[in-house]
Amino acid sequence: MIHVGIDPGVTGAVCVLDEATQEVKFYDTPTLNVKVGKNFKNVLDAYEMSRILKDVTAGQTVMVTIEKVQAMPGGGERSMGATSAFSFGMGFGLWLGILAALEIPHQQVHPATWKSRVMSGMGKEKDASRQVAMQHYPRAAKDLNLKKHHGRADALLIARYSWLTYGGQPASKPKEGLFDE
Repeated sequence: MIHVGIDPGVTGAVCVLDEATQEVKFYDTPTLNVKVGKNFKNVLDAYEMSRILKDVTAGQTVMVTIEKVQAMPGGGERSMGATSAFSFGMGFGLWLGILAALEIPHQQVHPATWKSRVMSGMGKEKDASRQVAMQHYPRAAKDLNLKKHHGRADALLIARYSWLTYGGQPASKPKEGLFDE
């Protein structure tokens, strides 16, 4: 079975984890650099997102697990502005729409859920996921060697979560209790 983890942010990634061989392959979230007013901005490339998912799932028994993200409005330290929150949610929704349109089995998982399973005892900073991913998958370390690769590391650990909770099960019917509300 192939497990695909998705970190749905603009700086996120898709990771394909082969259950049998433990081989790992990364795809950074595809973006287009478009002009918005006087500036340029990276936006998600829906066509390339769809192509990646079609290519990695074709002819495979697969389970895709996507991080169930949520906006953090308000005035706190980790809060987002309205535009950022909208973009964040749009990316998550776009991935879900593509998965549904391609009829790819998938599940959503809250960050706290997958992190408690695969990063138990580790810090919450972004770099912690890179460290854990490189410990479990040393052959993937060359693809995780920069701090900006935290999206790849998250995608890999989301795929690992899928493998640990869903491994060996038919992809058409999820195990009870896997979907977070």
